Amino acid sequence: MSGFVSFVSSGPGDPELLTVKAVDRLGRADAVLFDDLSSGPILSLARDGADMVGVGKRAGRPSPKQDHVSRLLVDYAKTGQRVVRLKSGDSGIFGRLEEELNALKAAGISYEIIPGVTAASAAAAAAGIPLTRRETARRVQFITGHDVTGALPEEIDLTSLADPAATTVVYMGKRTFSKLVKRLTDAGLPADTPALFAESVSTENQVITRMTITELAAELSQSPSKLPGLILYGPLAEGDT
Repeated sequence: MSGFVSFVSSGPGDPELLTVKAVDRLGRADAVLFDDLSSGPILSLARDGADMVGVGKRAGRPSPKQDHVSRLLVDYAKTGQRVVRLKSGDSGIFGRLEEELNALKAAGISYEIIPGVTAASAAAAAAGIPLTRRETARRVQFITGHDVTGALPEEIDLTSLADPAATTVVYMGKRTFSKLVKRLTDAGLPADTPALFAESVSTENQVITRMTITELAAELSQSPSKLPGLILYGPLAEGDT
């Protein structure tokens, strides 16, 4: 007997940003395997009696290994249950979705992917800015600030990332942003390029801070924030909140 897995994207944290389909799947799930950033009020939408299993990963904290999470997902589905894998933001953006899909495919388990609001879109909306603008920011790019070891990835396209006419969003980049900025400015990006630091987007703890990339790099080096956050830099990061 084989169950079915719904990969539900929980968005940045505000339950009102969930899709109708996401709410439906949570309400019918027999088991919910949730990320740390998907906890809180969103979990109250799950069906009473559903198994609730925390499998989230946070930098600097003890976290389950990915193969353990994938194995749990397969084990629950093999009992014939309707399983929700609740992932923060949009599950397809830096969410290690592919490893879990591969585990389900190998086990012959059916699944669906329900997209959601990624933190970049939520941060821009909270700050009252678009991610693109004709002539000024005609391109938007998402990157991760660390590799599997936690270090700044070596294989990054500095030409693209130092483009002053692009909006760049850095996920999971608080610890490595100072190193990234050094490489960006060496590649020609102006040191006074506007940056926006968005923490706990769409929640009651939300903080939106604007400064230059060099100022933000210095601040994060001296006093790294403990709140989940992402960094947006480029021409549209400047303005009033």
